[in-house]
Amino acid sequence: MGFWSLLEVASMPVIQVLIISLVGAYLATDRCKLFPVEARNSMNKVVFVIFAPALMFANLAQTVTLQDMVSWWFMPVNMGLTFLIGGLLGWMVVKILKPPPYLEGLIVATCSSGNMGNLPIILVPAICDEDKSPFGNRSVCRTVGLSYASFSMALGGFYIWTYTFRLIKGSAMKFKEIEESEKTAIKSSNSDLEADHKTKLLGAPEGELVKEETGFWRKGVDFLHEILEELRAPPTVGAIIGFIFGAVTWLRNLIIGVVKTAESFGFLPADPLFQYVLMLQFTLPPAMNIGTMTQLYNVGQDECSVLMLWTYLIAILALTVWSTIFLHLLV
Repeated sequence: MGFWSLLEVASMPVIQVLIISLVGAYLATDRCKLFPVEARNSMNKVVFVIFAPALMFANLAQTVTLQDMVSWWFMPVNMGLTFLIGGLLGWMVVKILKPPPYLEGLIVATCSSGNMGNLPIILVPAICDEDKSPFGNRSVCRTVGLSYASFSMALGGFYIWTYTFRLIKGSAMKFKEIEESEKTAIKSSNSDLEADHKTKLLGAPEGELVKEETGFWRKGVDFLHEILEELRAPPTVGAIIGFIFGAVTWLRNLIIGVVKTAESFGFLPADPLFQYVLMLQFTLPPAMNIGTMTQLYNVGQDECSVLMLWTYLIAILALTVWSTIFLHLLV
């Protein structure tokens, strides 16, 4: 298949998800008033508690056997590698940007915990339904693809509700410690402000104010400082990291190399769709369950919303590009 054909196959599922998301976003606006906040919260709980587990159970029980689980043993290993590599990258981001202590766990969690279930369940069957799909028969591809995606969702839930849950819980504990220390500081400052009739007012310091000279050099330093501050914006940081991965050959081949190396050693089934799902796990945006955890512990909800916004906006282009590359390698 040509490049443009692969790009069309890879982009259509992402476009479908984007259209559905835009419709949902419009229905949730104050102008439409079909999905107020209470309705959205209730719908999220229904999907999380009923629909997602039911879909996983139906797909796994229908097509997955014990022999399949044994032959798919590399998927949990591959998923563990995504969490490990993402966690290391998140740790580097924390050390470079130095966010508040209670946000460190959230940043590491968003870097390491990908959306292993909801997005693959949408993207993989959508690729199978395309007329130019490279994975053979449409019905067989859809059935097997749903099995792979459901297995990925089940394993992802295990990783997220153990590793990621502990990170968010640690952030909540740090946030509570900061709140307690601030309350203690306020109480101590209030006690220091107690005064009686013997308290004297401090006079203004004597001397003249020295004006700071703002020469050409100082203005240049301030201008460079402003540029560096703007470069730390999330989309700019993401673009810089993307350019680095694209320019450095071994970084670009790192994601693909894990799956291709496992294939060369005979660790993977011969099905290219299975290899596609494994590669896709390295490129997914953060898991939506992270938002649920921040609501559960009431910590970093606003920051989590901002991180989700930027990562999912970038994922519109990133998923399309990476899917095209993966299909080109596998077909």
